[in-house]
Amino acid sequence: MTNDYDFCGYVTRNNVTCSDGRIIRQDAFKDCDGARVPLVYQHDHMSPLNILGHCDLENRADGVYGYAKCNDTPEGQHAKAAVKNRDVNSFSIYANKLKQNGANVIHGAIREVSLVLAGANPGAKIDTILVHDYDDEEEAIMSEFSTLELFHSEEDKKKKDDEVEEDSEDDEVEEDYDDETSSDDSDKKEKEKKMNKELKHADGEDKTVQDVIDTMNEEQKNVLYALVGLASEGQTGEDEDNMKHNVFTDDTEEDTLMHFDFTEVLKDAKRYGSLKESFLQHDAMDAADDFLQHEDPKYGVEHIDYLFPDYKSVTNAPMFVGRDKTWVSGVMQAVSHTPFSRIKSVFATIDEDEARAKGYIKGKQKKEEVFPLLKRTTDPQTVYKKQKLDRDDMIDITDFDVVVWLKGEMRMMLDEELARAYMIGDGRSAGAEDKISADHIRPIYGDDPFYTIRTQIELDTTATDDDKARALIKAAIRARKNYKGSGDPTFYTTEDNLTSMLLLTDTTGRDLYDSVEKLAQKLRVSKIVTIPVFEGITRDADTKDNANGLTGKKFTFEGLIVNLKDYNVGADKGGAVSMFDDFDIDYNQQKYLIETRCSGALTVPYSAIALETYPKA
Repeated sequence: MTNDYDFCGYVTRNNVTCSDGRIIRQDAFKDCDGARVPLVYQHDHMSPLNILGHCDLENRADGVYGYAKCNDTPEGQHAKAAVKNRDVNSFSIYANKLKQNGANVIHGAIREVSLVLAGANPGAKIDTILVHDYDDEEEAIMSEFSTLELFHSEEDKKKKDDEVEEDSEDDEVEEDYDDETSSDDSDKKEKEKKMNKELKHADGEDKTVQDVIDTMNEEQKNVLYALVGLASEGQTGEDEDNMKHNVFTDDTEEDTLMHFDFTEVLKDAKRYGSLKESFLQHDAMDAADDFLQHEDPKYGVEHIDYLFPDYKSVTNAPMFVGRDKTWVSGVMQAVSHTPFSRIKSVFATIDEDEARAKGYIKGKQKKEEVFPLLKRTTDPQTVYKKQKLDRDDMIDITDFDVVVWLKGEMRMMLDEELARAYMIGDGRSAGAEDKISADHIRPIYGDDPFYTIRTQIELDTTATDDDKARALIKAAIRARKNYKGSGDPTFYTTEDNLTSMLLLTDTTGRDLYDSVEKLAQKLRVSKIVTIPVFEGITRDADTKDNANGLTGKKFTFEGLIVNLKDYNVGADKGGAVSMFDDFDIDYNQQKYLIETRCSGALTVPYSAIALETYPKA
């Protein structure tokens, strides 16, 4: 293997039980020995920009070792810098052609090696994502927390080798100079000098071990001393030349191996000032966890949070979050009700000249009155809502009555759907399977102009909210003369429209209407009610609009003026709102159904005014 690489490390380890029960056995990837595979970021194969370089593989007795070389692309150089700065320190492999004997992986082919933000657990844990290629072979992405050892370029390496030779000469001089020094002291100095050089290469600064220790606080120093003690207890006398990697990342079966969530490192980078500092802080905290919390608690009660009282809900049952539904009850109470669902309305048109009384002239024949009759019928439709609960959940929920809570939600949503259908329709497309038909529950907005007066306001494309509010007020007042409904109607509109009207001011900046009541008085209505579902409703011109010269226009719905006493909701006996429940013994579930079968329609001609706007051509 040449020295032309930027960093290296184990890309996978052998004979370690993975979290999914698999074990990669020795020589499982021996066919990959000497192979060169792409170096990728996070196994992202969708773009060539994610190819950072290549990795030369070397099969070893304890795993597969990789020598990585980054390419000259900005992405490759950024990855190299991230590894050098210890921002990224994990390898991951993508392999297929897998063969298994039980849980043992005995053969496979490594297709790429990836740099990843965080590997699996230090115990050679492998995360396996299984897919099938065109040969129906098993593929896997295998990740582990691997040591990344940074190397310099050829020029830097030459410099490094020269420095090593110089150090060797210095050591010889020192040994000649102080030949009375014990061998233990000599080894200690040699190790300290080596550590100082490693610090210099890692950080790019001339720092000694003591310089680094001096920057630590008391807590960090305690952690360091504890870790040194643990490392000393675990020495086995192995040849130092074989220790090429940090014991905290290579000895995967030691208790001293520390692992932390890289996500938390990224999250706290801003708080610590830099990603590097966050990395060091988390590493120190994780390493010290047992020492600080278990070996030497400083004060008080360990895990005192176990004694804290349980969290308590401020309400007996969960609160429903959704649209404002205060308007629903008003609509449901305001409409008229009949004990029959098939509604028939018959009208006689007597506004034509033929229906007028006539004067008699002697000698002339008297003419009979002629007027047409109009009829409309409306049939009912069933509207329902269905729910279910597992009986086990019903028994386990003891803080409140979940059945009562669920039934309340069902009734609330049924009423909202009916009220919406009365006013503007359910909003579903004409071909929707669950649509409430406009032939059975006729919405006031969109009803025939014989029942709902269409008041259409042309607005300039540059019109402001004030311009629109003034135009709506004027149009509503003018349209009032055509209203034939019962008593004083109610103005139903959007919150935006009401706000714009209330914000109108005169030339001196004084409010034109300092209360909703005064605005209602101006509009000649009993009250103003805002309805959230009125927001953003539009329609295209129909045949009746075309007859009025509005072909191709798109209308925006602004509000309704109507007395809901003129809207009749009919239901036969048994068709009123009913709740049913049933128990499914096969699935141990309690099922609930709420439904009503009713019809709805305006029964008085010209009893509603629909306000619409459209842009000026």
